[in-house]
Amino acid sequence: MPTISMRRMAKQQSGTIRAVKAAGVLGRRLRDMGLVPGAEIIIQGRAPLNDPVALRLKNGATLTLRNNEADFIEVEV
Repeated sequence: MPTISMRRMAKQQSGTIRAVKAAGVLGRRLRDMGLVPGAEIIIQGRAPLNDPVALRLKNGATLTLRNNEADFIEVEV
């Protein structure tokens, strides 16, 4: 299955997180929010200028990420 950056996902596209490539404080923050390998997500929408992106985790949580944060997350679609 192909993997892409979360930033490149389209609205209503779903996938499974395969890697979080952020290190340090940002990496820990993303993982604390539940963005860990194996988590299933669906893109809910984007702001008018495509930043930020809103996503929903399978557990029901809704999150928003800036595109520069979404770049660190690889998703299998």
